[in-house]
Amino acid sequence: MKLKMYQIDAFAERVFSGNPAAVCVLDFWLKDAVMQQIAAENNLAETAFVVKNNNQYDIRWFTPEIEVDLCGHATLATAFVLFTYYIPNEKNIAFFSSRSGSLWVEKEDEGYLTLNFPVDDLALCNPMPKLYEALGSTPEHIFKGKTDYLLVYKNQDEIIQISPNFFLLNQVEARGIIVTAKGEDVDFVSRFFAPQAGINEDPVTGSAHTSLTPYWSKILGKDRLTAKQLSKRGGELICENLGERIKIKGKAVSYLIGEIEV
Repeated sequence: MKLKMYQIDAFAERVFSGNPAAVCVLDFWLKDAVMQQIAAENNLAETAFVVKNNNQYDIRWFTPEIEVDLCGHATLATAFVLFTYYIPNEKNIAFFSSRSGSLWVEKEDEGYLTLNFPVDDLALCNPMPKLYEALGSTPEHIFKGKTDYLLVYKNQDEIIQISPNFFLLNQVEARGIIVTAKGEDVDFVSRFFAPQAGINEDPVTGSAHTSLTPYWSKILGKDRLTAKQLSKRGGELICENLGERIKIKGKAVSYLIGEIEV
């Protein structure tokens, strides 16, 4: 069976930046094992699979190792593919995930796409010396969300200097570790490490901003925020706190259109 596959750089205005994701638009669901094998073969942070279901699209996301509950950049990439190649006259897409519920993407002016996601609930944690050892630094505060830890540091330079021991970090039971601080030229900066999901450092993590946005909105006293993920490829996002949900805005560009055989 031949399948068309797209590779999209999400949260990017040019290729070779942002976060690459593969997208497969299917007529019907493949076996879970096959989708996991495709994601492993792609060896990207995320491969998204989507099937049209009446007036919405059902969506699932796989890293090279596991299926995850939510992925922002691969949802943005999927919306870009659908808007560009399948439904160019539409302005809104409704997605549904059995793990995360209803998600929406809106096509705006100047090439922007805006995700509408549920917020993450954060709970303050006791200090975690083993996690701090793995990161080589101690944060001011640590929180636990649904799947990730959020560590808050004093300044942007501390975020840049973090050099994790991924062997130790892989022993922390969490999808990922978010490190963040107030930004110098944006409202806040972050990095995201997810060795248990097969990704040492993710370039740009939309889903992490479901934790970051409500936190920084409260700290900075504003609902509209600018953000930058300080990975090697880098990525910029515009976030808005809506209370129970958030908006995450970015652009995407097409890198590859191909065909795979399974």
